[in-house]
Amino acid sequence: MRIVSLVPSLTKTLADLGLPKEQLVGRTPWCIHPEEYVLDVSVIGGTKTPNIGKIVALQPDLVIMDKEENPLEVFNQLKENGIEPFVSKVESPEDVPDMLRLLGEKINCKQKGEEFAMAIEHELGQKTDRSGPRVAAMIWHDPLMCVSPTRYSGALLERCGFIVPDIEPTGNGYPVVTTKHLIDHLIEGLLLSSEPHNFAIEEGGAISEKVVQEGGPNIWNVCINGEALTWFGTHTLHGLKVFKALCEDLKMSAP
Repeated sequence: MRIVSLVPSLTKTLADLGLPKEQLVGRTPWCIHPEEYVLDVSVIGGTKTPNIGKIVALQPDLVIMDKEENPLEVFNQLKENGIEPFVSKVESPEDVPDMLRLLGEKINCKQKGEEFAMAIEHELGQKTDRSGPRVAAMIWHDPLMCVSPTRYSGALLERCGFIVPDIEPTGNGYPVVTTKHLIDHLIEGLLLSSEPHNFAIEEGGAISEKVVQEGGPNIWNVCINGEALTWFGTHTLHGLKVFKALCEDLKMSAP
């Protein structure tokens, strides 16, 4: 089987599920884990703008895609060229186990897919006290943007005990945030992601200072690993454990 992956977190998932490395023939430049697994794999362009000609030349049996991460136009172009896409649609951690089962079966790694699915279901089944701090998980700086609970990252945080207000219920799930939003939604802390924008703690401090200047509370800031926040698939298990632990730590002693 020859596979091209257009989704960094699912490239890692392919490796975790046991796909032989020689079967991965194409990837994006952001497919960086595991390093030794992807090192010699051809780069065929980005998640939004892959080179269809390069993909076709690789003669893949399957192209791994995600509904949110990759454009519909790319899906259509692949179909027009007779290439089969596997498209994930993950909006919350609860969507991950069944996706892993489907993907495992598709790439002839059914047993590993089931093992990871069951491990994530077990973690999701653990009782979580959803009374953690009210947070905004910041992902972009200019303009300032955070994640909504209707998207995977926000849903992950809520599943781990955080309260993630839906700042823009009719939006796309990644609202542009003002200091007024932070004040009106009673935000206690900012989780500063390392991707797609690599936040520095000083950037969070500047936001908090502006909130205070406008009459709001002194919001604390914590830097978090963006891959733990956004990478779904087998990495979901890691994300659940990381943010459950962080939520408990913050409840005991806010920064």
